[in-house]
Amino acid sequence: MVKTQDIFQGEIHTVSMTGFASEQGAGLEHDWTWDLRSVNGKGLDLRLRVPDLTGLEAGLRKAVAQVAARGNIQLSLKLTRQGGSDTLRVNPEALAAALNALNEVNKAATGQGLAMAPSTPAEILTLRGVLEQGPAAPATPDGLVPLLLADAERVLAQFHAMRCAEGAELGRIIAGQIDRIDELTDEAETRAQARRPEAAEALRTALARVMEATPGADQDRIAQELALLAVKADITEEIDRLRAHITAARALLADPGPVGRKFEFLAQEFVRETNTLCSKSNDSALTRIGLDLKYVIDQMREQIQNVE
Repeated sequence: MVKTQDIFQGEIHTVSMTGFASEQGAGLEHDWTWDLRSVNGKGLDLRLRVPDLTGLEAGLRKAVAQVAARGNIQLSLKLTRQGGSDTLRVNPEALAAALNALNEVNKAATGQGLAMAPSTPAEILTLRGVLEQGPAAPATPDGLVPLLLADAERVLAQFHAMRCAEGAELGRIIAGQIDRIDELTDEAETRAQARRPEAAEALRTALARVMEATPGADQDRIAQELALLAVKADITEEIDRLRAHITAARALLADPGPVGRKFEFLAQEFVRETNTLCSKSNDSALTRIGLDLKYVIDQMREQIQNVE
């Protein structure tokens, strides 16, 4: 039997949805660290945790979309200013909460006829959380965003290479499973042909039994009904469709584009034909082959879930 990898001379292009990349960079008095990872997803779900710099997020989304079509992807960028030192700074959220609280206290006191001395800025700064210590906010020199976007290409190349490497391994596993499905389809066809004389003899026996039990019955009518049952039990169409699906699956492995969704649909078609084959078999050996087919197809479906 010709194997899948032999057909395409080892050219399997599947890409995995699982990947990871981490890189560091520096420039324009800044240091940064990239962290990029992805897992399986029905579509492209990109989540960014990056500094709020004009044009950065939009540029990163466009760059990621050029190397990934599917997957739940998380991209984070930690940016720090070189030589930056800790400084005191006001927490805007805490300050707003403190001012609102003071306003409520003043309103309540006024309602009770009490006079409150006005709070000074120094007193407000002593309230918990208003003043905090931390690194100074990095300045944004001209050219920083283009520099970060250019460096992101390096991280994305590493990320894409990992997904391709894992995808190639997935493709080899799936290719082996397709070959096994091909072998079992051949076995099913061989068994179906071998059982034809048995099936014909069974029909003749059934016809004789019916005629003996019901004298005067229309022999031609009974023969037509038995022949109809024989046609319904024939699995030639299922075998033909399985072979067509095998050809389609091998073509998908050689397709350089995103094929995961097509593979998932094709796997459903494999399952449908195999279920029909088992329901028609009426033969223990053929049923065993059908169950083996279902087992291999189920294994293939698990691997396909990882394909982009």
